[in-house]
Amino acid sequence: MVVEEIDSIACSKLLEAIAHFSYGFFLDSGSGIYKNDLGRYSLAGWNPFLILKSRGSSVQLIQKNRVINKRGNPFLVLRDILDKYRLASTCQDLPPFLGGGVGYLSYDLCHFWENLPCKAKDDLCLPELYIAFYDRVLIMDHLEKRTFVSLIVPSPNKSNLIIKERIEEVKRLGQKNVVAKKDKRRVLRPGGVLLESNLTKQQYLQAVGKAKNYIREGDIFQVNLSQRFHAKLLVSPHRLYQSLREINPAPFAAYLNFNGIKILSSSPERFLRVRDKEIETRPIKGTRPRGRNKQEDEKLGKGLLASQKDRAELVMIVDLERNDLGRVCQHGSIKVEELVKLEIFPTVFHTVSSIRGILASGKDRIDLLRATFPGGSITGAPKIRAMEIIDELEPSKRSVYTGSLGYFGFNESMDLNIVIRTFLVKNDDLYFQVGGGIVADSDPEEEFQETLDKAKALISSLYNHRKV
Repeated sequence: MVVEEIDSIACSKLLEAIAHFSYGFFLDSGSGIYKNDLGRYSLAGWNPFLILKSRGSSVQLIQKNRVINKRGNPFLVLRDILDKYRLASTCQDLPPFLGGGVGYLSYDLCHFWENLPCKAKDDLCLPELYIAFYDRVLIMDHLEKRTFVSLIVPSPNKSNLIIKERIEEVKRLGQKNVVAKKDKRRVLRPGGVLLESNLTKQQYLQAVGKAKNYIREGDIFQVNLSQRFHAKLLVSPHRLYQSLREINPAPFAAYLNFNGIKILSSSPERFLRVRDKEIETRPIKGTRPRGRNKQEDEKLGKGLLASQKDRAELVMIVDLERNDLGRVCQHGSIKVEELVKLEIFPTVFHTVSSIRGILASGKDRIDLLRATFPGGSITGAPKIRAMEIIDELEPSKRSVYTGSLGYFGFNESMDLNIVIRTFLVKNDDLYFQVGGGIVADSDPEEEFQETLDKAKALISSLYNHRKV
């Protein structure tokens, strides 16, 4: 393992380069605008040495153009890979990710651990687990304003030559413009794109009504319902992401370019972080739009904090997450660090909690995922019954939406977001999905409007007329 400091690289130039690698990634913490642990590091990589993807129990491994197909649980294959390439303990002062797997876990992987119905249509037909493994990573430390490249080298005898070659390759990335095919697609003006939902407004309101019936009957306390929008892609994906990150910088944003599938995320929500056996989850519940002026902005923020409905939703999910973590954490280690905290984002306010625990002896990250995935903030409570109702009321499988995206370090670290506020690009089709938590006193019209509030940054980025 080698970590070497290099000259800084502009995020715009880095993204331009990453966009033209078939397995390039950029885990983007908002270029350091979040002056805390949430936004300290941004990570980038390309040219993975191994790729893992799965649909159902069909698992595929790709390494050096060799393809291995097998059947089984993809989480167990992931565990085997992480064990095989495990690094020795690293210095506390080093960044948390120095090499490992980067990719996504789709929401629909929940079927591996729970006996759930499959009524919703799988119309996107994407891999359910898609992770690429990297032995070279570019790390931007926004707090210290330093940039590093980390390298995992296979042999001490060859390491000096490999280190020199790979560091020079990273330096070249920041020194010259990428030669790319001319992209005639443009940034859109208002009215230039037709958005279609998989639910009409009336259908969404009816789904909220059915969810409230289940709540009255005692099946659930809360359920998250969403609608998915579709449009034809008329914008270069990486330019669309640049527009999105300008309008809505987020601490758990990401750009993935995985062989024809592109994910452009501006997620504000951390699902799970693991470092040195310490776990953190940060569920979000409660949303208000930002105000048009300072007075309205202050009123909306205070109104969210004072809302008993939103507080009850969040506390309910905190209890669910504590229970999930209790399956794999040391007894007595689970603490609620922040119960209801107002967090301010460019287009919305959110209320957020922070729950921490210590991973128990004999448990690993896969055990943690089995206990907690998918996140309770985007399912409801009780979780399993809520997921059954989601499958009944939503017409399409969620796929990447409300799954998780992030990294699995070879040093036993992990940091995953909840995939919300996210564009999915497949070929020339663009999708995004937005939802909200339904409780006993939910107003269907207000719940529908909340989904539109959450979509505001995504829609605005489509119509952003600035040259990016």
